Amino acid sequence: MKVQNIYDVLNKISPFDIQEKWDNAGLLVGSFDDEIEKLYISLDLDAELIDTMDSNSLVITHHPLIFSPLRKVNFDTYSTKLLKKLIQKNISLISMHTNIDKTHLNKYVAEEVLGLEIINTDEFISYANVNMNFNDLVKKISKKLNLKTTKAVKCNEFIKTVAIVTGAGMSLLDEVKADCFLTGDIKYHDAMEAKARGISLIDIRHYESERYFSFLIEGLLSEYLNKNEFKAIITASKNPFEFFVEGETVE
Repeated sequence: MKVQNIYDVLNKISPFDIQEKWDNAGLLVGSFDDEIEKLYISLDLDAELIDTMDSNSLVITHHPLIFSPLRKVNFDTYSTKLLKKLIQKNISLISMHTNIDKTHLNKYVAEEVLGLEIINTDEFISYANVNMNFNDLVKKISKKLNLKTTKAVKCNEFIKTVAIVTGAGMSLLDEVKADCFLTGDIKYHDAMEAKARGISLIDIRHYESERYFSFLIEGLLSEYLNKNEFKAIITASKNPFEFFVEGETVE
């Protein structure tokens, strides 16, 4: 199977041309004509993960390895170190980022993982009715995502509607029309801004809210792969963060 074959299927599922202008989704490493023997799917890449992969393969990731143009390749940064390993092992790389966010990932996490019923979707932002006490909602979301510690901003005792953006979505706060916003990478000043607007926040974290990407893509590709007797291997890069309570690791 060629890289082109997989790329074409992915492009039909979630067109690469709908990605944001600042994004860099698509074929980042390799050639469309490359013949692949194995297919891997992962949220991200790290050195240990690439070491486990077989040569002459294709890996599909959510986050692009390369965002900005490379002015030098000295193998001393995250992207260039991994780029060297990919090239040495003849591993092609396709990334599906803001295109799959818009078409599938946010809705998938909201419905399949969090058990919410989507009532509306506006590009990145999915909305759902919850009609729950805020504290109960925090408990529910934390349990669904297996979060032992959860950061939140409480503006309302009762939450009628929630908005959700997986990964980092606080740049979309101006567009949120809900009582509570579920997203990751919430910073201090983000919290202050949301509180001033009366919008509660629940930090669903970046890695934890997007780690379901691999299962989503495997499901979307399953029919094509089965027809061609090809199998996807789900892999998992490690969360770079560790979490501690009184000095003890909890996650």
